[in-house]
Order: sequence, then C-alpha cells, then structure tokens
Amino acid sequence: MGNAQSPHQDLAGTVAIKKVKEIAEAVRTCFFSTRINNETSSRPMALQEVDHEGNLWFLSAVDSEKNKEIEEGAKVELYFMNHSKYEYVFVAGEASGSPDKALIEKYYSAFANAWFEGKDDPNISVIKVIPSEGYYYETKDNKLIAMSRMLFAAITGKPVEDGGIEGELKLD
Repeated sequence: MGNAQSPHQDLAGTVAIKKVKEIAEAVRTCFFSTRINNETSSRPMALQEVDHEGNLWFLSAVDSEKNKEIEEGAKVELYFMNHSKYEYVFVAGEASGSPDKALIEKYYSAFANAWFEGKDDPNISVIKVIPSEGYYYETKDNKLIAMSRMLFAAITGKPVEDGGIEGELKLD
C-alpha cells in the first residue's frame, strides 16, 4: 500500500446506498462492465438515477451487445470515478433490461436524443442494476490537502493518513 494510508470504514444498508448515490450521481458516467464465461466487456454509460432502494438505472438500446449479455445472465460491475474530487465507487450486481414505457418516460432526458429518436423509439430500453456489493474511496479533505499528504509520504517515506477514507459496501 505504500506510505500513504486511508482509514477503513465499511458501510452497509441505507448508509451504503447513500454513499453510492452521492458519488455515482455526482459523476453520472461509469464504465459498465458485463461478464459472461470469464469474458468482460466494458463501455461508458450515463447513469439516470440511484433510487432510494439503491438500484441504478440506465437507458440502453434493445439491440446492443450489453443488453444481449444481460439477457444471457451477465453479472455487471460499475466503476464510477470522480478524479477532480478523488471519489471512486465500484458496484457489483445483477442487471435486467425492460421496455417499460413508464420507466423510459421517467428516465428519458434530452441527452438521450444523441442515441435515440425520442422516448417512443422502439429500440430504447431501461436497465436496472440491483447492487449486491461494492467498494468506495473518497477524500475527507479537499483534493489539494490529500495530494499534499501523499506527496509528503512519498518524499519522507513516513506513513501518513492520505486524507481519504475507504471501505466495502454491503448493498443487499
């Protein structure tokens, strides 16, 4: 781990959901990875919402490889990275796709027009990710202080708290 160290604080239940919501909704974009037969495919995806139950919602094309992999039972992993604030969250879970028009209406935004021909596009679906576990890291202080602490540890070789906190997330 080196000389810069972070305190460890595992989170569960509603506190874990709140942490995922805070970081993921601030970032809004993640690497959305599907895993089938030991093969992983990743692509950037725009998050629509983390709901009060901790489910993560996305819009996707019905005919996409991602949707096909989800139909085949792919496990999913989501990686959100906010480099400007040194905030990161990883979420693993189960995904399902749906053509539910009410959900499409709820999550559709003008940004989606880049990929779809409006809310009534027959190729649009909603993906729901039900998270089971994850991991987070975030700075407790601001980025400048955290960088200064890491630099101090690197120069002096002395252990120092890096200004961050990290831990496991139990979401099921």
